[in-house]
Amino acid sequence: MKALVVSALSPDLSGTALSDVAAPQPAPGKVLVRVKAAALNYPDLLMTRGDYQLKPPLPFIPGMEIAGEVIAGDGFAPGAAVVCGTRLGGFAELVSVDADAVRAKPAHLSYAEAAGVGAAYLTAYVALIRLGAAQPGEWALIHGATGGVGLAAVDLAKALGCRVIATSRSAEKLATVAATYPVDAAVTTPGFRERVKEITGGGAKLIYDPVGGDTFDESTRCIAFGGRLLVVGFTSGRIATVPTNIPLIKGFSVIGVRAGEYGRQFPDKGRENQDAIWRLAAEGRIRPHVHAEVPLDDWRAAFEMMRDSRMIGKLVLVP
Repeated sequence: MKALVVSALSPDLSGTALSDVAAPQPAPGKVLVRVKAAALNYPDLLMTRGDYQLKPPLPFIPGMEIAGEVIAGDGFAPGAAVVCGTRLGGFAELVSVDADAVRAKPAHLSYAEAAGVGAAYLTAYVALIRLGAAQPGEWALIHGATGGVGLAAVDLAKALGCRVIATSRSAEKLATVAATYPVDAAVTTPGFRERVKEITGGGAKLIYDPVGGDTFDESTRCIAFGGRLLVVGFTSGRIATVPTNIPLIKGFSVIGVRAGEYGRQFPDKGRENQDAIWRLAAEGRIRPHVHAEVPLDDWRAAFEMMRDSRMIGKLVLVP
């Protein structure tokens, strides 16, 4: 089968290539799936460089979430439309997945949309609900709102009844988000501090930050007293620090978010989290925005689009 294989870590994708590899075979406790769509996530890009916390041994096939059709396996009929979490192996024509990581695809979602639910919305759910304790009517400031993880948080926060301020460096992309999702305000970065304080009447109670760097620094200046600042990632490239007198004076919490690790530390809650996001998807209360479906043969174009932040929402590879 064709698969995208990382054989050497490199900053320029030179160690990654589409290759012919042995196809997985049916096995007890596994489900063999023909991949119809595989979502590209920022950690996939980081793993090609060795810059992500998960560092699989070389060679490996990246790709952590897919949607496809069952070929064979425990508990699913051949041809069943399913979604799967894989951590690795998704950027291929076939994948073998633990049976307990497979569930039926919501009928109203396309394969591409379904592939884009798992990782992004799980991160948003753990951040906003489990750790951020989001409440209806609260002001939620969502940074990186045009990317996959940020846009999932916008979508989920609105489903929870929050008042949402979406931010991005691109006014054009923000306008597209505001036309698609019912955000309460859209603000470009940097220089958002005073605007956020004006909109909220003093500061945002909940801040979701997958960007880091200067965005984190400025966020500490427009968070409400007793607020929660959720550290989701560092796509800006700089890991910020905060003088401890600032959260002391303003009474806010800085909370680290690792959705996958949360589920590994608390398995029962992890299963509840997964059930919750797929229930919301099945009810039509959340729906990912797919920017483009890119043929697996053109994988490099998708990775470079993500590297340069040229998309809105999710990029999906199609074998």
